Amino acid sequence: MKCGYVAVLGQPNAGKSSLVNFLVGEEVAIVSHRRQTTRNSILGIKNGEGYQIIFVDTPGVHHSKNQLDKFMMKNVRSAIAGADVVLYLFDGSKPMEDEEHDYIDMLKTKNENVILLQTKSDKKQVEHNLSALKISVTTGENIEKLLKQIVELLPENQAVYDEDLYTDKSISFLISEKVRGFLLNNIDKEIPHGVAVVVTDFVETENVVNIDIEIICEREQHKGIIIGKGGSVLKKLGQETREYVEELLQKKCVIKLFVKVDKDWRNRNITQYGY
Repeated sequence: MKCGYVAVLGQPNAGKSSLVNFLVGEEVAIVSHRRQTTRNSILGIKNGEGYQIIFVDTPGVHHSKNQLDKFMMKNVRSAIAGADVVLYLFDGSKPMEDEEHDYIDMLKTKNENVILLQTKSDKKQVEHNLSALKISVTTGENIEKLLKQIVELLPENQAVYDEDLYTDKSISFLISEKVRGFLLNNIDKEIPHGVAVVVTDFVETENVVNIDIEIICEREQHKGIIIGKGGSVLKKLGQETREYVEELLQKKCVIKLFVKVDKDWRNRNITQYGY
């Protein structure tokens, strides 16, 4: 059979996580209109007739500003080094800067199997002087063609993962990302980018799972915004997270949410919070 790793790269908001979720058929990565949604390299696994594709969704390519940024860019470099195929996504509805052209040229020197994807083809397109496959996860345009191209480039290999798995990430990781995705999509400004989410306790019995979750932010005023007036934001977050976990695990879920402040966690304490 065909089996291998496919690194999914591109600028922030190019549509990497949307594509991986669409191809895998499950929500394995946060999708948000905000930049720098993905922090870790996340594996999404697609099994088909005679193939297993292991997609590695990476943080958006950017310049490092702090220890968290450096960690994210290290993940990008690792994904490139271990990839059998590289997908480079660029937003077809926006112009491309020279720096991005240079990065694409560099990628082609690192891996001979680079597929360029012009995303968001359902929107008005900008002219790009690149040979790229136009795709849209909204309409499904050229997705089957893309899958065929990927499978052709994969090496002959045994499957790495069981066919019933769609990600390598733990349940705790998926839950923490679900919480962070809620914050990214429901809280204004840049507060969510200064937030870490950690599942501190996970106790599962036959009929119920009890989960404690810490939300770490950088300022006291951010803590109040995350909690919301009368606890409104935290209440909605708890409800959505509980529903997600109950659907995921098919059992009753009890969730406790805690918000705490750690002013410089992005520089000093990233390993403490799972990065």
